[in-house]
Amino acid sequence: MIREDSGEREGREEQEERRKKRPGNPRGGQNRRRKKGRRRRRRDPRRIPVLIAVFLILVTGGGIVGKMLYDKYSPSKELADTDEYFNLETEQDLAVLLDDVLLEDKGRLLDGRVYLNVETVYQYLNPRFYWDASENTYLYALPTELVSASVGSSDYTVAKAKQNEGYVILRADGNDIYVALDFVKKYTNLIYEFWEDPNHVHIILEYGEKDVVSAQKTAQVRFQAGIKSPILTTVEKGNTMYVLEEEEEIEEWTKVLTKDGYIGYVRDRQISAASKETIEEPEFTEPVYTNISKDYKINLSWHQVTNKDANENIYRVLANTKGLTTVAPTWFFLKDNDGGIESLASQEYVNYCHQNGVEVWGLVEDITYKDTILDYEIFTKTASRQKLVNNLIAQAIQYGLDGLNLDMEFINADSARGYLQFIRELSIMCRLNGIVLSVDNYVPAEYNKFYDREEQGVIADYVIIMGYDETPRNAEKAGSVASLGFVEKGIQNTLLEVPKEKVINAMPFYTRFWKTDENGEVTSEALGMDSAAQRAANNSIEPVWDDTTGQYYIELEYEGSIYQMWMEEERSIEEKLKLVRQYELAGVASWRLGYERAAIWDVILRYVN
Repeated sequence: MIREDSGEREGREEQEERRKKRPGNPRGGQNRRRKKGRRRRRRDPRRIPVLIAVFLILVTGGGIVGKMLYDKYSPSKELADTDEYFNLETEQDLAVLLDDVLLEDKGRLLDGRVYLNVETVYQYLNPRFYWDASENTYLYALPTELVSASVGSSDYTVAKAKQNEGYVILRADGNDIYVALDFVKKYTNLIYEFWEDPNHVHIILEYGEKDVVSAQKTAQVRFQAGIKSPILTTVEKGNTMYVLEEEEEIEEWTKVLTKDGYIGYVRDRQISAASKETIEEPEFTEPVYTNISKDYKINLSWHQVTNKDANENIYRVLANTKGLTTVAPTWFFLKDNDGGIESLASQEYVNYCHQNGVEVWGLVEDITYKDTILDYEIFTKTASRQKLVNNLIAQAIQYGLDGLNLDMEFINADSARGYLQFIRELSIMCRLNGIVLSVDNYVPAEYNKFYDREEQGVIADYVIIMGYDETPRNAEKAGSVASLGFVEKGIQNTLLEVPKEKVINAMPFYTRFWKTDENGEVTSEALGMDSAAQRAANNSIEPVWDDTTGQYYIELEYEGSIYQMWMEEERSIEEKLKLVRQYELAGVASWRLGYERAAIWDVILRYVN
């Protein structure tokens, strides 16, 4: 054994003491370094519940976040309330989808058959159907026959011959009247399909190519564009949907109409690219409303006749004309609300005109007795309408008239529908008897749209524009009776609705001599051409041509009042005739015989012959 000397031992002890005093010793200088293989210290058991709690919090929090993310980004499986979507309140209510529009109007599903309100039919499907509420009669005017059906019956008549449909054609629900869509379909170019639970019908009036997309897989059509919007219906893979236009495109969504009658949105990822699909038009023969069309330009003038003795003036007034093809005497006046008329017709008058190669179109008016009759009462009731038709046709046949000219100037929005039905019913009898039917109209304006020139242009032979009274006699400010711009605009707007070969433009043979006093009160006096020229000459005024109005103009001031006149004479009439030629119209008319200068007829002949 080796012994250490005392010096070495002291040196070693000194070094060991210095090592223990070094900074960083974990136990105040004690050496806690664990030797290899030493057993580890046991965990504190109190820490385990804390760790479990932290774990559970993390798991629960993650689940909540996950659920929130799922709820936010996953598509809703909620189904829409389709009764609410279609706004169905009763078991019989029926939603109406017309082409790609869901109407507010509701129909009825009765005994497994679709019924629509007669007003819905009028507004959207076929305005030629006419409902007479006073007589509970439903009418449809074919070219040569009148169809009539009554509430609660399966029978109907065509030209008074009874027929039967095998189902109730019209049903009443209080003040609402519903007609079977199958009956409407007999006279309307439409196809339809309907579904129950919920009750809705899809009616198609527009045919041809449509844009469609097909479902790439089962696709959900939602009420609005968004995955959280309720599902209206499901489209199976391969089935097509019509693409509808949106005012603003919505990213990742397409608005569609499904084949089972729902309008909604489908995600672009679920559908194919758009392609074309054709809706075939059904076999349907549109009724042809044949018309009488003269093979010459019409040159018509109205002859104002106020009593039977005035008929004798035809010899004189006709002798002063040249090239006149047609005269329209003011012969027939609506005198009561039951379809009665007053007649000033004369056989001698008709015979004389025919001997001179001039046709006679008897004028029918609502002006003379305007204070004692109501157009609404006359035209909205079937009995009074048909009595009026029969009276007029009887007069036309009795006197050998070539035509009838309707001049109803007090029609309003309430009576307009009945008046149009009257024209249809009268056209049937005129067509059967070879009588020309012409209809006078104001220059088109927003306030008189209800005259429905478009429909007149189908059922009548000629549509006449009364291209005057731009400034009526009771106007608050003086102005032209028929400025060139006013006349041309009237022609242009009429041609938007009526074929040019049916349009006749009427010119004034008169003007108005206006007086505006110092208080601003305006009065006027109607003057014929010669009288107007004489008025200017008497006051030593030289008329000045106005390019804007296409008329000669005079103005004078006398004793504090201003007098004005926009004159009609050869040059102004020629400017209007140029429009007739420019727009290739069927002819001209003029109000009235006796107001014109003799030279006017030579001017007219240069344009109408």
